[in-house]
Amino acid sequence: MRNVTEGHMPSRRAVISGGAAIASLAIAAKSVPASAQQGMLLQRVPGTPLAPEFELPDLDGKSVRFSDLKGKVVLVNFWATWCPPCRAEIPSMERAWAKLKEGGVAMLAVHVGGDSDKIWGFLADFNVTFPVLIDKSSKVSKEWQTIGLPTTYVADGQGRKALRAIGGREWDQPDLIASILALRP
Repeated sequence: MRNVTEGHMPSRRAVISGGAAIASLAIAAKSVPASAQQGMLLQRVPGTPLAPEFELPDLDGKSVRFSDLKGKVVLVNFWATWCPPCRAEIPSMERAWAKLKEGGVAMLAVHVGGDSDKIWGFLADFNVTFPVLIDKSSKVSKEWQTIGLPTTYVADGQGRKALRAIGGREWDQPDLIASILALRP
């Protein structure tokens, strides 16, 4: 692109062409089919493998076992307090939890590393009511094959990893909620 120097302005043709290009990109972005938009929210996990069993303490020290939730759809979110996208998605997760628990879906937010004091302080700012577990050694996040944080899996009622999201999401989006609820038996 040519630099604009003092006394030299781009031609009207250049300005109009640039504006037309930007407008056509905006129209193309809005014309993405709903099915493609949904695919950007949650991806199917190829082969729907069995999710690894785990037992982790919650913030009160009570053990929670993944297998105890068999028969339910379970959203398992791996996150950390130091992770900016994780922090950003917590409010939408709380709003989603209000809708999902009414639909019989369980949610487990697995904090990777760290200690409970830092987690309590962070969660207090957001009035979080969904269960938070602590994976201090990161063993569970490795077994679940998290690629980065946040990574979220949605397991079906048979305990298989059906859907996945890598990176932050707005968890209370209607299409996203619908795709999770659609996994119920």
